[in-house]
Amino acid sequence: MTIPDTAMLLAAGLGKRLRPITDTMPKPLVKVAGKSLIDWGLDALNAAGVARAVVNVHYLADQMEQHLGSRRSPAIAISDERTELLDSAGGIVKALPLIGQGAFYILNADTFWIDGPRPNLVRLAEAWDASKMDILVMVARMDQATGYEGRGDFTVDAQGRLQRFREGDASPYIYAGAAITHPRLFEGKPVARASLNRYFDEAISAGRLFGMPMQGRWLTVGTPEAIGEAEAVIAGLGQETHG
Repeated sequence: MTIPDTAMLLAAGLGKRLRPITDTMPKPLVKVAGKSLIDWGLDALNAAGVARAVVNVHYLADQMEQHLGSRRSPAIAISDERTELLDSAGGIVKALPLIGQGAFYILNADTFWIDGPRPNLVRLAEAWDASKMDILVMVARMDQATGYEGRGDFTVDAQGRLQRFREGDASPYIYAGAAITHPRLFEGKPVARASLNRYFDEAISAGRLFGMPMQGRWLTVGTPEAIGEAEAVIAGLGQETHG
C-alpha cells in the first residue's frame, strides 16, 4: 500500500447556498467548530502523510491564497482559476502539471468527516487498485451523514463496484467528497468547464468505478443552518471520546 503523495482540493466554487456568509468570504474558509472547512481537509491529508496539496482558487481568491500561505504541511500549490471557473473535472485538467504522474487524491474543500478507528484516507489508499479501477470514491451511508439533503448517489455491489442510485434501490450511498484516481484519466482533455460526474459515469460504464464505505461521520455544510448541526455532532463525538 502506497499513500498518494499529492491531493487536488476543489476549492473554487461560489458557495451561493451559504450566503450571506459567503458574500464576504469563500466557502472553504467558513469555520466549523473553530476550523475552516479547507483546513479540515488539509489536516486529514497531513495526518495520512500526504506531502502536497494542489488547491484551485477562483472566488475571492486573494483570501484563499493568504490563508493557504500560512500552512506548512502539506505543501500547497495554487491552481489559479480567477479568469474562468472550470468546475470539478476542468479544474483537475488545468492543474495536471502541478499534480504530477502518480495516483492522487481528490477532495472537496467544502465537505469533511470525522474519522473512525483508522484514517479514511489511509483506508482509501489501501483499497486502491489501479489495475481494475479508474476512480475509487469514498462513500457514506445516509445514517453517517449530517447536513445532507439529497437522496443518495450510488449503490455498491458485493465487489465494491458502483452504479448510480435510482428510486427504489436499497441502501443508497453518498459520494463523501474524497476519491483516488490517476492523471491518465484526464490527460489530453481540453482545459474547459467539465464535471467529474461525466468521469464517474464513464467509469461506471467500463465497470471501473469503485466505492469504499467510510468509517465515522460525514459532514456537509451547504447552508448557514448546517454549521450549527455539524458543530453539534462534533461536540457530541468529542464528549463520547472523553467521556
